Amino acid sequence: MDALLVATTNAGKTREIRLALGELRFTLLTLADVPPVQEPDETGRTFADNARLKASYYAAASGQFTVAEDSGLVIDAIGGRPGVESARYPGPTYAEKFAGLYRELALHPRPWTARFVCSLAVVSGREPDHVLFSVEATVEGEIAASPRGTNGFGYDPIFYFPPYGTTLADVDDARKLAASHRGKAFRDLKRWLGQSQI
Repeated sequence: MDALLVATTNAGKTREIRLALGELRFTLLTLADVPPVQEPDETGRTFADNARLKASYYAAASGQFTVAEDSGLVIDAIGGRPGVESARYPGPTYAEKFAGLYRELALHPRPWTARFVCSLAVVSGREPDHVLFSVEATVEGEIAASPRGTNGFGYDPIFYFPPYGTTLADVDDARKLAASHRGKAFRDLKRWLGQSQI
């Protein structure tokens, strides 16, 4: 294998994944580098289900060695939502998604404990139904009283990380990746890639 397809179109995720993986013996591709296909329906009930679904789908479509991830925000006070529906939580912008979450959370006492979850799966284009490697990582925190920070993307401005004393949108990329769910998961992938015979 001389290429690894990272099955995402999200520029923020792509940047973080490239930083987390660093130097590899593989050329990193994204979905922009392969013929376009319709996005699959993310019908899984867990992050791991959706990661496997997307990895198998894009590996079969592209014939490439593929990694896909599914990630999101889990808030305890509202039953673990938005969870696997994080990207589809109502609102066309994240500012509107935040407003909706704060309306829901106003009914519950603080602290609003939460975690980010990232599951990833790796499959080969030759055997797209066989998962070669999978891992799930989390980072624990709280929902901040109000959004803060302009770095990062998605729900980072409302995710308060107590060891840093601020949100994950209020630190630089290196500090975020050192603590984040995606940083942990892709560092595990990098270790596996370094040890595997693929």
